[in-house]
Amino acid sequence: MRALRAVLLLLAVNACASRAPVEEPALLRAGDFGAGAEQARLKSDVEALAAAHLEDTPLDCGAFDLEQINLEHQPVCHLTREKARQFVRARFESLGYTVIEQEMEGPAWPTSNVIAELKGSTHPDEVVVVGAHYDSFHAGADDNSSGVAAMLEMARLAAGKRFARTIRFVGFDLEELGLVGSTRFVRELPGEEIVASIVFDCIGYKDARPGAQQALPGFPIPNTGDFIAAISNEQSRPRLEELYALGSRLDFVPLRGATSPIDGSGPFSGNLMRSDHAPFWLAGHSALFLTDTANFRNNNYHRDTDVPSTLDYEFLAGVTRLSAAGIAYWAEGPLP
Repeated sequence: MRALRAVLLLLAVNACASRAPVEEPALLRAGDFGAGAEQARLKSDVEALAAAHLEDTPLDCGAFDLEQINLEHQPVCHLTREKARQFVRARFESLGYTVIEQEMEGPAWPTSNVIAELKGSTHPDEVVVVGAHYDSFHAGADDNSSGVAAMLEMARLAAGKRFARTIRFVGFDLEELGLVGSTRFVRELPGEEIVASIVFDCIGYKDARPGAQQALPGFPIPNTGDFIAAISNEQSRPRLEELYALGSRLDFVPLRGATSPIDGSGPFSGNLMRSDHAPFWLAGHSALFLTDTANFRNNNYHRDTDVPSTLDYEFLAGVTRLSAAGIAYWAEGPLP
């Protein structure tokens, strides 16, 4: 996840009185589906992905003007992706998915988004997207092996089941160099309706000590880092309210939600655009951004200390369970 800086103008929805009601059958179905996420599997995948990054050959940083880069936050000489891409593809295939690698050239770097899809039974042209970037600096345990592990665990839960709408899992390439893969993915979307999207970026770090959570200006949050933040723009706000309603009933993980004004691209909220949900917002598609707030909580952000032992896997499991409940709700399943 790229650094979140500057002033953020957010409209908190935690006390919103207009939350969408969740009917009991849908709640129970979504909750049962989400509860299947296994903490041990998430931990194992984070460890495997972190090891893959450390064993990989970093991107050639000779193409960059390093004098113009703040290496503390953009350590480009330690960016890896190939072995993580292979891991994601192999896991999707082991779950029975047909995998598409969306390979695209560009002026600087080619990208390969890894896509697995579960076709909807009754509304296949209505799509729910689950995405996480697989490129990382150093071991990248929180940023973003945690997000990739959640996506893979949700793909495991969905495999072989039936949903009314299509669920599409996407491993995005080169988020760390400017949302390259997700931008290309959104530009190539066919004429279909994106009903909802969840994008994960740094979702496994928890620190409940007072003062551990730095303030995000304009976002009323506690000073303890024991919650997951869910960020929407105005178009995505209904999905945020639905996820908040699910979270309030299911109690998987503390959730703090906020809405960035209009499409999220305004001068005061632009730094909330620095992950793979941003291309969805700018193209008019619904997307929620889930994050532990990265460098506002985790001092290991973009450093070689971002290793698996620093994460809280009970917290990561709670985030995954809530998110899985969300996709089950939006995709209307699993069906009998």
